[in-house]
Amino acid sequence: MPNRRLPVRPDLEQLRHQAKDLLRAAHEGDESALADFAEFHPRPIDPARATLADAQLVLARSYEAQSWPRLVHACELTDAIWRDDVDAVRALIIKFPELLHEQALVRTNSDWGPPMSYAANLGRDRIIDALLELGASDLVHAVDRAALQGKVGTARRLHRRLGSPRPAADSLSGPAYTLSVEGTALMLELGAPVVDADGRRVAPVDVVLESDSRNPSAKHTILEMYVAHGLELPDTPVMALHRGRIDLLEQHLDRDSSLLRRTFAFAEIYPPGLGCHDEVLATHGTPLGGTTLLHMCVDYDEIEIGRWLMEQGMDVNVRADIDRDGFGGHTALFNTVVSQPAFWMNHRGGPFEAPFTQLLLERGADPNVRASLRKQIHPGDGADVMREYRDVTPLSWGERFVFKKLVSEPAMRLISEHGGQA
Repeated sequence: MPNRRLPVRPDLEQLRHQAKDLLRAAHEGDESALADFAEFHPRPIDPARATLADAQLVLARSYEAQSWPRLVHACELTDAIWRDDVDAVRALIIKFPELLHEQALVRTNSDWGPPMSYAANLGRDRIIDALLELGASDLVHAVDRAALQGKVGTARRLHRRLGSPRPAADSLSGPAYTLSVEGTALMLELGAPVVDADGRRVAPVDVVLESDSRNPSAKHTILEMYVAHGLELPDTPVMALHRGRIDLLEQHLDRDSSLLRRTFAFAEIYPPGLGCHDEVLATHGTPLGGTTLLHMCVDYDEIEIGRWLMEQGMDVNVRADIDRDGFGGHTALFNTVVSQPAFWMNHRGGPFEAPFTQLLLERGADPNVRASLRKQIHPGDGADVMREYRDVTPLSWGERFVFKKLVSEPAMRLISEHGGQA
């Protein structure tokens, strides 16, 4: 099996450097390089006598390309699509027509699809037209990818080219994953269903709730769009939070004075009746099962609702439930240290801020509270096992957590400045 994945926009120069580094490592007897040669070279070879061409072949096959030239073509083709260079794309496809129907990023499970779908992700209409003239046939996937990325004009053109059919039941899933309001609106306009003929839910509420994307206003809007098109959502405090509806939360607080102390089971946060999955597949940072509305606000970046909860008198040091194995008991401050918003901050390279951490500390959050946690990260972030972190403070939780992209260094810095210890 391949063990490397091309990025969305691969860099040929970086791959050339990788091949040279792999060759050097093989000559030096590096165990990882030797394993690569053993697994991916099509014939037995002495790595100490390998050539650059051997290293390039091994690297290409580890990316799921059959040859180094095929990997080069992937880089050249995707780069030309990014640059909107119609002539370069056309020349490559005419010279290597098999590229038209193969995955642009080589690997068989690439969501970005063949060249036309890849171009649809970027809204490259001129390139799409050229590829259609050359025989591209992945129209359905291209429509889905354009909608997922919010490229509404491109999606409309492709949909008309298909003959303007009613979108399939799963056509809302792509825009749900990226929280694309524009893509969702288009699919609904074209007739995508949110309920079936018997009134049962088909709208991907589970995708909206479990997506690794974090955009509160977009999430609120999409859920309200589903409601406007006939979907009934549960009347629960958690769903009011997901919808961004402080007015509904006020009604729940009027009916239940314990709401500010109440904790919620994982199935209440991610309802199976809405298609939601387990704690590994539902993307979040610090565990949410058995937590309060304030803990949830942190991972979903709902700072306005968080402020409202505090204004109603919520204790910022309220703890999560402790399970039968002794895990839990963490406060919302832990959630600011390891969270999905921190992932996007790190992934995008900023802005490096921690407003929720600042808010909690200003309201008296204890920087040295201790808890025991266990967490298995989402498989999309790399296959992992359940890991245990016993008797940690918010700082040691962040320092020891295995997947650093979920860790907020600005939050840890603020906690340290307020007297927090590891």
